[in-house]
Amino acid sequence: MLCSGAQHGKTIMETLTKDTAERASGVTQPGAGSALVRRGERRPHVIVVGGGFAGLNCVRQLGGTDVDVTLIDRHNYHLFQPLLYQVATAALEPADISGPFRQLIRDDNVSVLMGQVEQVDVAARRLTLLDRTLEYDYLVLATGAAHSYFGHDEWAARAPGLKTVEDALEIRRRILYAYEAAERETDAERQRAWLTFVVIGGGPTGVELAGALAEISRQTRAREFRHIDPKRARVVLLEGLPRVLTAYSEELSAKARRSLERLGVEVHTGTMVTSVEGHEVRSKDMTIAARTVLWAAGVAASPLARSLGTELDKAGRVRVTPELTVPGHDEIFVVGDLVNLKLDGKELPGLAPVAMALGTFAAKNIQRSLRGEALEPFRFFDRGSFAVIGRGAAVGVVFNRFALSGVLAWFAWLAIHITFLVGFRNRIAVLFNWAYVYLTQRRHAQLIVGAAPLEEGGERKPAALLRSGEGDGQRSSNGSASQRRAVGH
Repeated sequence: MLCSGAQHGKTIMETLTKDTAERASGVTQPGAGSALVRRGERRPHVIVVGGGFAGLNCVRQLGGTDVDVTLIDRHNYHLFQPLLYQVATAALEPADISGPFRQLIRDDNVSVLMGQVEQVDVAARRLTLLDRTLEYDYLVLATGAAHSYFGHDEWAARAPGLKTVEDALEIRRRILYAYEAAERETDAERQRAWLTFVVIGGGPTGVELAGALAEISRQTRAREFRHIDPKRARVVLLEGLPRVLTAYSEELSAKARRSLERLGVEVHTGTMVTSVEGHEVRSKDMTIAARTVLWAAGVAASPLARSLGTELDKAGRVRVTPELTVPGHDEIFVVGDLVNLKLDGKELPGLAPVAMALGTFAAKNIQRSLRGEALEPFRFFDRGSFAVIGRGAAVGVVFNRFALSGVLAWFAWLAIHITFLVGFRNRIAVLFNWAYVYLTQRRHAQLIVGAAPLEEGGERKPAALLRSGEGDGQRSSNGSASQRRAVGH
């Protein structure tokens, strides 16, 4: 998708007409009737699909080298997903945790294409997009993961997950609207339902969401209403396994639970959700009336992996070689959340540092291949991971040996996330907002924006009717994504 020579530093969409772009980069329109023509004298073409942690680090490693690189992503920006829950809970704005690719990537040999890949033709070394096809010499798939409801896709309308900016803004809208609806509700039972928030899934995302929801009710919104007491809001965390944060030791898991309970969160472990229907969440032992349900209980790999024709695990992840390639295809690399790979008998976790390391290592193996050298197996040094519960409370492990909790772990969590954020402006903005929240216990991003709230029957009322006072309806429950264990089958 790149041009050669003097045009390398300009993006296709900015500098070339469609026909010129096709001739220069080996692009044809589907159904054009002509075979893809490879360029005669050209540099190797590397296509990276997905601009998350893995994809962006792969592109940066290849920047300035003697290859042409095309980054393809459905969005025009890189998103720092670990802080997405803070957008959903009104502490940060989307721009604080994201950055446009064209500002983050300045290398002359890299082009950015906003688009969606539909299929990989492994034999022809060709990608099919919605409006064109692209040839590659090397392919890096970094398309990440999506929500999974494990056979209960009908739950998505009431409890969508947290993976995108759109998800975060919708969750924020529902959380904030719940208080507004409770403020004007005269029926005590319905008011309780509006002030009940259920988080399904006790992994890092679920724990972080539950802690933030408790802080919103007991600190941020405590004095903002006249007819309700936000501190009476009920926050419930449901986890199917015996404890929360199972990736950590039992001791850290117990500390995390106690921190949540001190915030006022009801933690129910060993509770498998069997139904999310209407305005109720059901398990074998309980039924909870709640207008806001947040999903943090399941992810599945991008469906693009299925077009590779190779072995996948139950979650749809690719079982790659130790060199991060698809078995039998040393020109195709798979990185990020799409990878199933064991190191020292343990599967690689879906964490940002792991994804960054995978992307960088895949790029280095491509460079080795171009030099005629043997590919090397992936190695990763785990510096640690952390999960935050609330203000001054977190748990984590450093260097796979040292367990931290409380304020020390919280400061470590802050430092790590500031370090990994892209862009100086983002780091300053996030630091400022964190300081503001910490000192004032207020969250500045409390704007209810977007489509009209959901009505009782589940249909959206036109915004014009809401403005005229005719739409006084209810919202559906909603959610965030993480672990399968909270769901009953």
